[in-house]
Amino acid sequence: MAEREKPKGASAQFDEKAAIDPEIGQAEDIGISKDGLKVHPQPTADPLDPLNWSSFKKNSILAIVMYLYFMFTYITTTTVPSFPELQESLGISYSQVNWTVAVPALGLAVGPLFWSSLADIYGRRIIFLTGTLIAFVATIGAGAAKEYGGYMAARFFQGFGVSPGATVGMAVVADLFFEYERGQKLGLWVLAIDTGLLVGPIIGGFMDLVSPEWIQWLTAILFAVLFILELAFMPETLYPRKYMLARMAIGLPAGADIEKAGKLQDDPAKVELKRTTQLFLLNFRPVPGMRHPKPWDSVVRFALTFKYPVVVIGVMTYCFAWYWWMLSIITMIPAAYVQYSPQIQGLLFIGLLLGTLFSEIVMSGRLSDYIVSRLAKQNNGVRLPEMRWVFGAF
Repeated sequence: MAEREKPKGASAQFDEKAAIDPEIGQAEDIGISKDGLKVHPQPTADPLDPLNWSSFKKNSILAIVMYLYFMFTYITTTTVPSFPELQESLGISYSQVNWTVAVPALGLAVGPLFWSSLADIYGRRIIFLTGTLIAFVATIGAGAAKEYGGYMAARFFQGFGVSPGATVGMAVVADLFFEYERGQKLGLWVLAIDTGLLVGPIIGGFMDLVSPEWIQWLTAILFAVLFILELAFMPETLYPRKYMLARMAIGLPAGADIEKAGKLQDDPAKVELKRTTQLFLLNFRPVPGMRHPKPWDSVVRFALTFKYPVVVIGVMTYCFAWYWWMLSIITMIPAAYVQYSPQIQGLLFIGLLLGTLFSEIVMSGRLSDYIVSRLAKQNNGVRLPEMRWVFGAF
């Protein structure tokens, strides 16, 4: 029998379906378990598989993702204590200055529809770097803007640039961690966006002591630091799992119990497909070994969501109620407490911050994972997404 042809380096393009050698077939879905529950996603024996990386490396990448997601809401609220100065310098009304918070939020909403499919084509790393660079340049523009129109345009692109922290950030968490770990990791991820929303006005209030422009200059510094961290410490995490599972034995996560190891099909070192840390520093080509979506697929999937009214109504009600309530409070603080300095106005958010920290630390994360594990054991070891809602209802 002729030896099967090997892929030729990073330049080779692979379709996920075509990449599975018919002589090998699909990797057998064997019973890997953790505390009696099946592990998902199925790991490989490949050291380049993000699931096999050290805890330190994975948590370091998670910290960078959290940093970007912190900036996701930080940029929208850090300018709130400087509203009176912005009104004066830009010659606008209080209603118009309120729009300076809404416009970056629009960028945050539109951005994921643009970035999500691209992250499944070119990888997570290049999208993070590109988005952070856009946000950095836009922040400089906001700090230097002298007219309302220019300031608003810069604020939109701030939100657009930082928006990969949402959907692409969640995808990175899914790349790095098993399903049974994700409650805690996504709890930390959500903690980042919540604290950014409330820490922003606190820091902005004190930066206003210098000038409203310095609120933006500090934000630009934070984006510059983030860009350096992404460049130095965030490798590609998008991994051709189905392609690799067809060519090698299944890996074992720490503490796993396995009854059947599976037949070793290939040594990972012999698979010439470039992946994760082997990809070029700035990868502008589709990640090889995978089936890639069309760039507009994320928009199509979003539109198709409206076929399910229950999902749409539930999500929109929660998001509108939460975001509307929070921003209504935050943006009206300068008008409601005009007798206080911007610094004191910023400190008014400490109570909300402490409540958020308590809720995320005590009421989610590991506790959510524990509840799901208990419910899964009662369901013959099968986890269901709805099991998270049992805890979320509280």
